[in-house]
Amino acid sequence: MTSQLEAPPAENNALQPPFRGKDVRSMSATNVSKGLSYNSIAPPGSFSSELKSTISRSETPAGLGGYTHYGDGAADDNITSEQRQAEFRSRIDKETKIKVGSENLLEALNAKNAKQTRDQRLRVESELNSSNRKIAQLKSDLEAEIQRAKDQPSSPGSRLSYLFHNAPPRSPSRQLGDRDDGEVEEEAESPSFVLSEIFQALEAEDMPPHFYVERANSLAELFKRHPTLKYDLAWSIFGLRIQAMLLSDSREVVAAGYRLLRYAVTDRKSLQTIRSFHTDYLVIVSLVKESKASIEREQALKFVRAFLDVKDGVKEISRSIVRIIVAMAEHPEDRLRSICILTLAEILIRDPPLLASAGGIGTLTDALGDGSYQASESLSHAFLYLLDVPSRRKLLRSGYELGVPFAAFTSSPLIPTNEERLKEDAKVVAVLLKNWTGLMTLSLNDFLAVKSIVSALCIPTTGMRNILLELFFDVLRIKPPSWSSSFLAGRRLTTYGRVTNLKTEVNAKPPSADIEDENSRMSLLDHFTAVILAVLLHAGLLQALLYAEEDAPDLALKRKTTLLLGEVLKLSNQLLPSNWSANLQVLPELFYSASRFGLDSRFIATGTIYQVDSVNRTLYRSGVGSALQGNKNQMVYETMTGMRQSETAKAQAISQVDEGQFRSLMYDTQVLNTVNFTKWKWDLIQSILDGPMLNAKRQEEAIKVTKFVHRLLSFLRPFKYRFSEAKNTKPNQRYVRAGCSLMRALLQTAEGTRYLAEEKLLRQIAECLAQLDRMSGITSSTPLFSPERLSETLVGGYFTILGVMCSTLQGLQMLARWKIINMFYHIIELPGRDDLIRTMLSNLDFTLDNHPRIILSKAMTSCSKRIRIFATRQLRKYATSEISPASGAADATAGAAKWAIRLLVTQLYDPEIEVCEVAVKILEEACNNKRSLEYVVKCRPALDHLGEIGAPLLLRFLSTSTGYHYLDGLDYITKEMDDWFLGRNDSYVAVVEASLARALADIPERPQQLQDENPEPREYGIVPPHFYRELTRTAEGCKLLEQKGHFDEFATTIADLGMEDEDPETILKVKGCLWAVGNVGSMALGASFLEKSDVVKWIVKIAEESEVMTMRGTAFFVLGLISRSLHGQEILAEYRWDGTVNAVGECLGFCFPLEFKKLFTIKPWTGSSIGSQPMTSRQMTNTPVTDADDTNARIIDLIKDLGNTVLTKRAAADLNAIKARKPRGFQRPALFHKVMSILESQHYRLGACRFVIDLFDRKVMRQIVLEEEDDDSSDESASETLREPVSDKP
Repeated sequence: MTSQLEAPPAENNALQPPFRGKDVRSMSATNVSKGLSYNSIAPPGSFSSELKSTISRSETPAGLGGYTHYGDGAADDNITSEQRQAEFRSRIDKETKIKVGSENLLEALNAKNAKQTRDQRLRVESELNSSNRKIAQLKSDLEAEIQRAKDQPSSPGSRLSYLFHNAPPRSPSRQLGDRDDGEVEEEAESPSFVLSEIFQALEAEDMPPHFYVERANSLAELFKRHPTLKYDLAWSIFGLRIQAMLLSDSREVVAAGYRLLRYAVTDRKSLQTIRSFHTDYLVIVSLVKESKASIEREQALKFVRAFLDVKDGVKEISRSIVRIIVAMAEHPEDRLRSICILTLAEILIRDPPLLASAGGIGTLTDALGDGSYQASESLSHAFLYLLDVPSRRKLLRSGYELGVPFAAFTSSPLIPTNEERLKEDAKVVAVLLKNWTGLMTLSLNDFLAVKSIVSALCIPTTGMRNILLELFFDVLRIKPPSWSSSFLAGRRLTTYGRVTNLKTEVNAKPPSADIEDENSRMSLLDHFTAVILAVLLHAGLLQALLYAEEDAPDLALKRKTTLLLGEVLKLSNQLLPSNWSANLQVLPELFYSASRFGLDSRFIATGTIYQVDSVNRTLYRSGVGSALQGNKNQMVYETMTGMRQSETAKAQAISQVDEGQFRSLMYDTQVLNTVNFTKWKWDLIQSILDGPMLNAKRQEEAIKVTKFVHRLLSFLRPFKYRFSEAKNTKPNQRYVRAGCSLMRALLQTAEGTRYLAEEKLLRQIAECLAQLDRMSGITSSTPLFSPERLSETLVGGYFTILGVMCSTLQGLQMLARWKIINMFYHIIELPGRDDLIRTMLSNLDFTLDNHPRIILSKAMTSCSKRIRIFATRQLRKYATSEISPASGAADATAGAAKWAIRLLVTQLYDPEIEVCEVAVKILEEACNNKRSLEYVVKCRPALDHLGEIGAPLLLRFLSTSTGYHYLDGLDYITKEMDDWFLGRNDSYVAVVEASLARALADIPERPQQLQDENPEPREYGIVPPHFYRELTRTAEGCKLLEQKGHFDEFATTIADLGMEDEDPETILKVKGCLWAVGNVGSMALGASFLEKSDVVKWIVKIAEESEVMTMRGTAFFVLGLISRSLHGQEILAEYRWDGTVNAVGECLGFCFPLEFKKLFTIKPWTGSSIGSQPMTSRQMTNTPVTDADDTNARIIDLIKDLGNTVLTKRAAADLNAIKARKPRGFQRPALFHKVMSILESQHYRLGACRFVIDLFDRKVMRQIVLEEEDDDSSDESASETLREPVSDKP
């Protein structure tokens, strides 16, 4: 056989014949200690406890790389494309960190003496260049891998050991016979002929194990290449071959048999056929083996997991097998424990009664809280699924299973705590608090579980308190501000208090009534955060934080507690109604302690008040979380206006310097003293270019009297090889900024424009660009704009400088004079220079209606797909700008926004769907502006060919009368309305719940390594666009909605079926109607619909009384939507619900009942082992198992005693004694059937199961599988009676 992985040493090769000293399938007697122990040796190719395949064990040879490793550049087909992409991204991240570190070091070295740091700077620059080259190469490899995955998707990678990766790469028919390689072409192979050849080869007896493994691998590869072949299998023949393999003495052959069965599974009927071959017993025997049979146990477990991939396949899993998996999951040293827990969790979701009857819920509960299972968060979701509906909820004991992770935080402080377990339990607690069902469950017994975790803050343990503080930061979605690290380090806030500069990141546009405010998009995430905050405050979070702040073990924790306290106060002011937040802000307990002048504790309280006040003021100045503030645009605009005015005043003061001061400033820059640019003071140069140089008189002096401007322009010339040879590092970007400021200043005056036109700079740049044009006649062996120099040096900065010149007519005239514009047109047509085209397009200015717009339009239509996507994204800046009413009449004088919108509409017809998707997203963002929306409608885009991609943009058209009439003329509204009424409402439920779950999961976004490949980041936790909400924005839409009567239908459905708690389809339908009503009620024009019906009363009833927890959450969010209008808040006030408003009285869409506990009142339930479903023969555990023979009856009684931990040792000794007498019962299938029924009905440890099965002779299994039973009639009848429960399924 051949293998694409590195071959391991011979002594570890699983294809070698197994050791013959002891038969691994032997059922010979074992002593008690060995029978009940578990060998923890971990051979290659099995699952680890961290849910990932790993063979990096001490006994693994160094040469064995494992199936999760591949060498650099090795194109192993067994490694999935996702794994290779992840590896590339990991290496890119590593090199990026090296690059950032090198740039920071280089920036520090530049501030020191140039001579002393020359050698060190050269070494750092060399390392930086090396990182840039590696990053470029890795990005190229990643692009190629992504493209290859798109062109030819690879088959899913398996987690088999390397043994099953050694499948022959050529046709099985070529290896079965001794044929020449050229005899049969692989394309012409007949699958049926090859299948028959393999079956015939498997008939051979007494062959070495590797012979059968090779044929099994060939057959598995055949099933991969021809998936339909398994639908035509002759199961009578295939079953015999599989039975022979599963009865083999070789572990590798047995494992290959299980693998073949997995590939042969098609549907539930095929599973029933497979079970008819007595595979249940075979799987149990394989699973109970010791760890040295790891490969066999792994394949047996994978075979069981294959049942879960088939529709209703879980119905064919025997309860006896589930019992064994439970026993494996309880064994802490079993290497398959993690995958067993995962399998049990999947069974819990697909068939809860099966797992409950097998005793697996307790095992999952232990795994949830002991911290040893690395994916305990996934178990939380399985339990939350059970708790949602009353029928499933009864399988649990009133939700106390979810209280296990809280135990570690409430244990005695005298008991040493395991911080790793605390961190795992904190993750589980965070998942529970971030889920509506979990929050409802934790509210039982007056929020006892939440109160326990809050009160744990009072325990003076540094590690636990730090984990708890991080937990509260996480569940409240508090992102630490940029200055938090300095504050936690002990610095005073006033030493770095210019945090108002952080607001410069906000796009400070003047507020306009035509622009839809971001607050108009309902944030479910903020509403849910408000609920979590209210629950924590109800549980005493504020008091616990005050206590923890006063009794902090160290200063760092004290400051961290103070920061959390300030954030909690700020959030409560933003998210909660005034009746909640008003009492919190005064901190009555703290002020009471501070006012007790006779006690020393007042000083601690006074210091706490000062620190909290300081943090609050700093948080306000930094603007962190200001997205929740009302009238945000106005506030930010006013702040930015004030900052801009102060900066303008400062610039004017600098520009008004007299002649002597200006000359002194120029001399201080060292530009006039030396031509060595590394000695120039670039910060001072930048301030002069942005200040005095804007004055025409000062500029004329700098040009005519001194060489200041001349030397700066000379430094920028390409053929001086100073700027053009500077390394492309972060510190060196100051040269580019200075060059742009210089161009901007010179173009503002006539003297500067004339001087720039006569300079050699533009002529030399034009000559360098001409090197790229074959028709120019100018060539160079090392072009200035070669790919290497473009990535390693600052030559890309020339395009930034040229982009500044494109912003003025004078600059464009100079570029046209030196034919640079012509060169731009030629660059667009260059093949294989996407890097140069990107650099050019990202720096050009398209404000003026001139050549740059034509160049961009050409790039958007004639270049490669990547460039078209990149060029389309360049329009976002212009399309989202406001359209001036005076920009008007003629297309020739239309502003940049109209030009960008027209170009984006053209991109909607691009042949590549990715380009259209980018254009739709930008147009959708532009439609936030009412004038832009009307102009988009005026362009009359056709979006039918885009399907679901163009649906959000069409929905935005409905928000204006112009768009409504346009869509009505296309007959879009009626069709879409019927579509939503008949089915889209239900699918909307899945979309909005998935969006909220994704937002609460806090999964980090994949870093954008390739700007042109990744789409814009999506916003999760926002209410998605809804047809009825957009329809209700206009009077015409409201009229149509009333005529159709859809709203009345929704209200009737909610009133009639709102309290349904069993039927999933009805629950889904009610949720869809709730979202439709909420979206209509959130609009101002939708108030009339709420008035005509009493639907709000029923929604409030659902939110307070429904037995389906997720239904309550849906109703709660819908009430928040209704509270977004003033009229909706008035209706809610009638039902004693209070809404949140900001300082100016705007509704934020957050509402709570005045009696807070009403929202979390749920009826307790009585736990049941198998719920309310009737018991079947498989679940009747009290069925007596007896035998007429006294010895057999004694054996059965002793086996029952093995399940009792008190009697285990004695029962095992008695069984060994009976085994030594060699009774006939251990050689008869009848007794084996009875014993297996006992193992199915009772709970045993894994060692006990292995001990019991090893008592029987090895031929018993062969007799059962091959149906060679020869017992007397009484035994036969008894076995038939007890065999039935093993093969049936409830």
